[in-house]
Amino acid sequence: MKKILSITLFAVAMVVAMPANAQLKFGLKGGLNINKVSFSQSDIKSDNRTGFFVGPTAQFTTPVGIAVDGSVLFDQRNLKMEEGGAEMTKHLNYIDIPINVRYQVGLGSLAGVYFATGPQFSFNLDGKTYDLKDLGETSRQYELKKSEFGWNLGAGVRLLGHLEIGYNYCFPLGKTSEIKDGGAVSTGKKVFKSFKNQTHQVSVAYIF
Repeated sequence: MKKILSITLFAVAMVVAMPANAQLKFGLKGGLNINKVSFSQSDIKSDNRTGFFVGPTAQFTTPVGIAVDGSVLFDQRNLKMEEGGAEMTKHLNYIDIPINVRYQVGLGSLAGVYFATGPQFSFNLDGKTYDLKDLGETSRQYELKKSEFGWNLGAGVRLLGHLEIGYNYCFPLGKTSEIKDGGAVSTGKKVFKSFKNQTHQVSVAYIF
């Protein structure tokens, strides 16, 4: 993980070091996300759930087609768990900060395509501990991490120099939550299960 992050930071530094004819632009980004939770054990299941995200974005572009973009996004993720016929649905709110290095290829003055990759930092805005009573559990709780780290892979098209339509997949590089037996959150008992949150995103951005 440290090696990947170092490569990204090096690429960002190289872009920043090329100021000639570079441009810094701002915009607004939003879209839909589809969350899929993968559990460390298979007795709890999860369906794909749709949420949304929105927030400001910035792009630093160079004449050679390399760019860096960063955003600060309010992200609502919807989580659904099922065990033994019982279901539980939660709305989880995060602040996401993706920082991507991207390569852009022009297809004339009206359109272009881009490919992007980079880290994403996510910060949990809600309470971090929940009971599993809706799943018939009276002694287990799941504890959300205060922050998460993931990696983005994305691509998209740019139209008319301002409008962008993109797809992004963020895969976790750590746990989203741990499920612990009763009292374990405060007493440090052994973790019962854990899960990771994988996110597919479809976005629309307007760059001014």
